[in-house]
Amino acid sequence: MSKTTLPGGTFRLADDLDLTRIGYGAMQLAGPGVFGPPADRDEAVRVLRTAVELGITHVDTSDFYGPHVTNEIIREALHPYPDELHIVTKVGARRDAAGNWPHAREPHELVEQVHDNLRTLGLERLDVVNLRMGGVDAPEPGSIAPQVEALAALQQQGLIGHLGLSTVDAEQLAEARIIAPIVCVQNSYNVARREDDAMVDHTAAEGIAYVPYFPLGGFSPIQSGALDAVAERLGESRLSVALAWLLQRSPNMLLIPGTSSVEHLRANVAGAGITLPSDALAELDAIAAA
Repeated sequence: MSKTTLPGGTFRLADDLDLTRIGYGAMQLAGPGVFGPPADRDEAVRVLRTAVELGITHVDTSDFYGPHVTNEIIREALHPYPDELHIVTKVGARRDAAGNWPHAREPHELVEQVHDNLRTLGLERLDVVNLRMGGVDAPEPGSIAPQVEALAALQQQGLIGHLGLSTVDAEQLAEARIIAPIVCVQNSYNVARREDDAMVDHTAAEGIAYVPYFPLGGFSPIQSGALDAVAERLGESRLSVALAWLLQRSPNMLLIPGTSSVEHLRANVAGAGITLPSDALAELDAIAAA
């Protein structure tokens, strides 16, 4: 597949930052539970190199995946990085010895995590850093000003190019934008979980990218059955249909499906490029109400 045929085209986050709307999420490159090394490190390296060969310029990662594992594999596979490749990382959590995900959101912890990401990725500047707030899949109300201010200071120092937010609500996005420009919001959202519809529309109107995670998360049995019925009729996988729906939902949507398999990576990229007909879109839009 040539770089000109990658589904969805690109989205301009900033004057110096164009990302392919089909990206790659590196979380699955770590071991089970996103903890420890992968079973097949060579395959993980091949996945990343294939992603670049396919034309993907948007790799999403974090130093707390592993921890350190995915960033180290990214560096092994792709460093020195092509000029067109942009790595987006996250801060706001850490991993303990048992593999849990405790919060790490104090300003000094965020500073440490930015430096950890710079070190493990082998970079002097991070293209985009997302501040991870909220719970596992939903925002938690409250001010995020101290955290955004800490990252904005690192941006002023030249260590961060652009700032994003993850698992936040509209009030937190507004608060953050008073402090510094925000180029993307990464929240839980899919064809069944539509609580963030207003956020998708708001970010699109403001020229901010929206990056959904959990494309198949939170479905009820009835909703899963409806998705499977559409996918079967179209002769596509349920993930392909879910990703295609997201791309057609809004032009600011950027996808980061992850896999540890080259075969699945190629299938994800190709599948996301299908065009859903109007009757399928209507059926899928009704899933959230099921």
